[in-house]
Amino acid sequence: MTAAPWRIRPAGPDDADTLALVGAATFLESFAGLVDGAGIALHCARQHSAEAYRAYFAKGAKAWIAEIEPGGAPIGYALLARPELAQAEDGDVELKRIYLFSRFQGSGIAGGLMDAVKAAAAGHSRLLLGVKDDNHRALAYYRKHGFETIGTRRFDVGGKTYDDFVLACALTATPPSLEPSIQSRSG
Repeated sequence: MTAAPWRIRPAGPDDADTLALVGAATFLESFAGLVDGAGIALHCARQHSAEAYRAYFAKGAKAWIAEIEPGGAPIGYALLARPELAQAEDGDVELKRIYLFSRFQGSGIAGGLMDAVKAAAAGHSRLLLGVKDDNHRALAYYRKHGFETIGTRRFDVGGKTYDDFVLACALTATPPSLEPSIQSRSG
C-alpha cells in the first residue's frame, strides 16, 4: 500500500500504448505461477496490444488510468465496454478490465477506479465482469462492491482454458456523486 499522491483520469485512444503496457504487466504480475507462462505471453501479445485497446475505443469503450506521483507513472486502469459475456442481457455493460499493480492495492485507488466505472455505467441495468474462479482476493473485492455470481465461463489464455465466474452488480439509475473527469488524493 502507498500513501503517495495519485489521480485517476479518463483515457482515450491516445493512451492505447500505456493501457497495453499496464495491462500486460499487471496480467503477468497477477497470474505468473498460476497460469501457463507461454500462454500468458501469447495472451498479452493479443489481448493487451495497443491495437486491441484502440479497437475497444472504436466500439465505444471508456477507460480510466490511475497515475502515481511523482511523475504521473501509470499503475492501473479500468476498461468499460459492450458486454461479450453469454450471460449479458439488454441494458448490461461489462467491466472488461480493472487492473492495479499489487503494491498499490489497499490504497483506495482500486475503489476510485470502480467509482469511475460505476458512474459511467449509470443508466445501465447491470455491470458484468469475469474473474478467475480461484482468484479469492479479487472475488472478495468484487463482493464488497456489490457483485454476485451469475454464472461461469471458460476463458482462453494463450490456447489454454481456465474457469471463470461471471459476476453482476445491479446499477442505480442515477450516477453516484463523483467528479466525472478526474479523482485524486494527496498522500
